[in-house]
Amino acid sequence: MKFMMQQAWVRWACVCCWLALVSACSSTPDKPKPAPLPAVTGDFKVQKVWSATIGPVTTPLLASVHGGRVALASTTGQVALLDGLTGKDIWRIKLPDTIQSGVGGDGQRFAVVSQRNEVIAMENGQVIWRYRLTATSLTPPLVAGGRVFVLSADRTVTALDGASGQKIWAQQRSGDPLVLNQAGLLVPFNDNLLVSWGGRLASVNPNNGSVRWETLLASSRGTNEVERLVDLVAGMDRQGNTVCARAFQSAVGCVDVSRGSLLWSRPAQGHEGVAGDEQLIFGAESDSKVIAWQRQGGQVAWTQEGLRFRGLSAPLVLGRSVVLGDDEGLLHFLSRQDGQPLLRVPTDGSAIVGRPVAVDQTLVVVTRTGGVFGYRPE
Repeated sequence: MKFMMQQAWVRWACVCCWLALVSACSSTPDKPKPAPLPAVTGDFKVQKVWSATIGPVTTPLLASVHGGRVALASTTGQVALLDGLTGKDIWRIKLPDTIQSGVGGDGQRFAVVSQRNEVIAMENGQVIWRYRLTATSLTPPLVAGGRVFVLSADRTVTALDGASGQKIWAQQRSGDPLVLNQAGLLVPFNDNLLVSWGGRLASVNPNNGSVRWETLLASSRGTNEVERLVDLVAGMDRQGNTVCARAFQSAVGCVDVSRGSLLWSRPAQGHEGVAGDEQLIFGAESDSKVIAWQRQGGQVAWTQEGLRFRGLSAPLVLGRSVVLGDDEGLLHFLSRQDGQPLLRVPTDGSAIVGRPVAVDQTLVVVTRTGGVFGYRPE
């Protein structure tokens, strides 16, 4: 995992600490080997219907679905809107910027954030404005209601006018100086913005930035800055008024967002988001054990350990399956009912990044080297 410090005066200490962590992890002689691939039942079929390219993805970039279209971005500056049925470009633009986070959109207007901390808004493949943030942003912008909302790593939410880029309001919450180098939560719910602030899920008024409620999903319990990280991570599930999400390496829980009350929270050691259906919530732990929790109460319904140490992505619910990508570019289709492996599909051999998404009837995945693949259930 990569981490970031908010205060400028501790940046060098953070870099040294991060390098030490990376060095320690990479030099560990007993790094677990991926489990042997389990047999699949073969009674679930998908067909690859198209492929495309977007360029390397090495920053927190997530695919964004709008009707039958999907917006994608590469770290090197490619942004494209593709037709989900054919994989063909609706439009494509090459920005002269390295992209840090994105893509957010409403079907017409789209936004990303560059590594120079600029929000870049686009329409029809053309840049319409730029806005400089005071801190980096790791979460895709939210484009909704004629505005662009941005969550910065210093836990500031900024609302910008969608047509001009003019700032309308900003709201900040203090927190620990160390933050995750991955996307958090910034999603709409009726007339609210749902925002992740550390281990809390907050409801913010999109018109003025006032906070309506905050609910603690997970608390810091460690003895150092890294162990105390509990930020909520991108990839939540909503059914009616219930939203379920993951707090980094600490918990999975569900919140009644109509009242701002915590329904349940269970210990969980994962760092990717969750997905769900009417009965279950699905997620992969950091050791790639896949768990299904009961939506009502949070009890474990089943576990699947046959994919251990394969670096699984956040899941997608597709038909009667749960789909997860891995570090070798494989797509794993598990039964929603009991977690049994149904199907395994290769892509280009590089890691699946972000999470798989459904564009109408097409499953779309992006790989680290920039391959984009569309699959359709037979």
